[in-house]
Amino acid sequence: MAECGASGSGSSGDSFDKSITLPPDEIFRNLENAKRFAIDIGGSLTKLAYYSTVQHKVAKVRSFDHSGKDAEQDHESPYEISVQEEVTARLHFVKFENTYIEACLDFIKDHLVNTETKVIQATGGGAYKFKDLIEEKLQLKVDKEDVMTCLIKGCNFVLKNIPQEAFVYQKDSDPEFRFQTNHPNIFPYLLVNIGSGVSIVKVETEDRFEWIGGSSIGGGTFWGLGALLTKTKKFDELLHLASRGQHANVDMLVQDIYGGAHQTLGLSGSLIASSFGKSATADQEFSQEDMAKSLLHMISNDIGQLACLYARLHHLDRVYFGGFFIRGHPVTMRTITYSINFFSKGEVQALFLRHEGYLGAIGAFLKGAEQDNPNQYSWGENYAGSSGLMSSSPDVCPAQRTRSGTFDLLEMDRLERPLVNLPLLLDPSSYVPDTVDLTDDALARKYWLSCFEEALDGVVKRAVASQPGSVDAAERAQKFRQKYWNKLQTLRQQPFAYGTLTVRSLLDTREHCLNEFNFPDPYSKVKQKENGAALKCFQKVVCALDTLDWEERQLALVQGLLAGNVFDWGAKAVSEVLESDPQFGFEEAKRKLEERPWLVDCYNKWLQRLKGPPHKCALIFADNSGVDVILGVFPFVRELLSRGTEVILACNSGPALNDVTYSESLIVAERIAAMDPVVHSALREERLLLVQTGSSSPCLDLSRLDKGLAVLVRERSTDLVVIEGMGRAVHTNYYAALHCESLKLAVIKNSWLAERLGGRLFSVIFKYEVPAQ
Repeated sequence: MAECGASGSGSSGDSFDKSITLPPDEIFRNLENAKRFAIDIGGSLTKLAYYSTVQHKVAKVRSFDHSGKDAEQDHESPYEISVQEEVTARLHFVKFENTYIEACLDFIKDHLVNTETKVIQATGGGAYKFKDLIEEKLQLKVDKEDVMTCLIKGCNFVLKNIPQEAFVYQKDSDPEFRFQTNHPNIFPYLLVNIGSGVSIVKVETEDRFEWIGGSSIGGGTFWGLGALLTKTKKFDELLHLASRGQHANVDMLVQDIYGGAHQTLGLSGSLIASSFGKSATADQEFSQEDMAKSLLHMISNDIGQLACLYARLHHLDRVYFGGFFIRGHPVTMRTITYSINFFSKGEVQALFLRHEGYLGAIGAFLKGAEQDNPNQYSWGENYAGSSGLMSSSPDVCPAQRTRSGTFDLLEMDRLERPLVNLPLLLDPSSYVPDTVDLTDDALARKYWLSCFEEALDGVVKRAVASQPGSVDAAERAQKFRQKYWNKLQTLRQQPFAYGTLTVRSLLDTREHCLNEFNFPDPYSKVKQKENGAALKCFQKVVCALDTLDWEERQLALVQGLLAGNVFDWGAKAVSEVLESDPQFGFEEAKRKLEERPWLVDCYNKWLQRLKGPPHKCALIFADNSGVDVILGVFPFVRELLSRGTEVILACNSGPALNDVTYSESLIVAERIAAMDPVVHSALREERLLLVQTGSSSPCLDLSRLDKGLAVLVRERSTDLVVIEGMGRAVHTNYYAALHCESLKLAVIKNSWLAERLGGRLFSVIFKYEVPAQ
């Protein structure tokens, strides 16, 4: 990698080394709207954090002004759609090598337009070394922050805000990376930060931590001794040498001393008895690769044993490792994990962090932003603008690895509402939203990645069609296509790049990429049309239900829910039908359903429960717009209300596919209330409440729900949860265990998935569960 000196030309291209794969404006995105900076400069890497505002388009819906319109025209569409500009907050983190610091500072200076900050928070050793350079280049005062305080703040932040931030590394497993779900209580834990030396910190609360020990033998030792042994001056080159070496050529093993395992002490023959032990007696030259590998084992084993001893001393079972030494390097992680397991007999867990390199920069940023209370918000990783965790193999995706060696990116969006666990989760600490781990299941991974690739042209077509008046819609749609395609190729090679790979993460990444290129709601026009058409049928459907006797009506209501769930543009089999047959409607969907007994059929058990006392309050997570919510969900809601059950109807905060959003549901409910006295009085008396989930995903993560929804669930003593739809009830939450009764229902609209579950296309899942007493 060539050195790049400073260039004050102001030209974004000239001030960067030509070997950099990404253009500077893709590295320092939204820089012109930067409001605040922080920087963490270590021995070899600089981590820059900045907060900026991002302007993007949002599809808004609102009721028509009914005055002056004739009745016929009034029913053509239930609402109007307008696309508006919205400003949201985003955190950017950029990691690059110190050789680029002058060029990067030049680029930042030239592109700062209206930054509000007069001070830049700085941490790490380089905050002293580069203080004058930063102040001169950016004309900002450098305010130095305590390294350890920043690290802890950063660690707490990523553990709370990035699902699957932490992982266990198991070299001989498939997959090698096992990601941890977000634990509702992250404290206490041990943080072992491996920089030049090693610092060991016990973290007890958000603001209470204690430095309890450390070692002078750390990353600097590996680098320094490695340079002496191999004449290699670059840290990453040294790691690369180690990855190709055989440490047993240099290290003395137990079997070299005893001829095999030491049975009495229970030590295996392959255990290292003495690091570099053979080099004292063997009359030979050792390869650079073997010496680097031996050195890496020696340092990593030492750190692992030290961490284990401190964890046992302080009765802690979780140890997080951070610092530039690890770099996601498999040999390092494997050795530390082995050491921790060996010395703790499996009682202490070694955990690594996807974004360990950013902890100091995040902490420094938070220190400088305390007046904005960043901790009162929830944040979410923006997959469209973030680099993934790099592959363990140097041969995999070399373009990605080369780029990562230079620049690595993380973006986080501030969410409008704080997110919390659903209070009804039986055990939040063990809750896993996703049904299938595609990182683990190679066959499923291959199928779903191909499925998303094949669907891409359809999504592009829908995105362009959603903005008929835009001259650049086709161009932006192609950029979206390329970006999402690239993400899918990365995930083929590195399924663990963004944590556990699931259908949910593939869908969320696609939504992030659509938003990136200003397609906030590609299905807005489709939803508008379908909601209008379904509203016209509502009274007819309800009247037909009211003519049935009680038992027939219960089955018809469930069949209506299931038939409504067929209308899902996210399912290829359905979208092909809807595209080719505009007359396909509610009755046709009913005929598509399989006959009873269904694939999963708890209906008789549910019917018996309905003969008992009414539920106090039902929480219903709605799925699709149009037929689903209007002709499926609302008649079901109406029946519950008639029984004396209060209902909380929860819909997405933001758009995803043709899922109904909270703002759309308000208008739909208003129109239904005008036709139906049961819904009208329930809304007026607040026995029917419409709320937002805090999510903009076709799937459902019950550990990240809107705080207001969680409060309401508690206040109303909710005793029934209804989750409908393939994304919410099958791809996610199929195994979710709750404190209360639950209904999970969906129609399987994917033939591969249906076959895997032992059914066929349009098989029915009707799962009624009662918690164990």
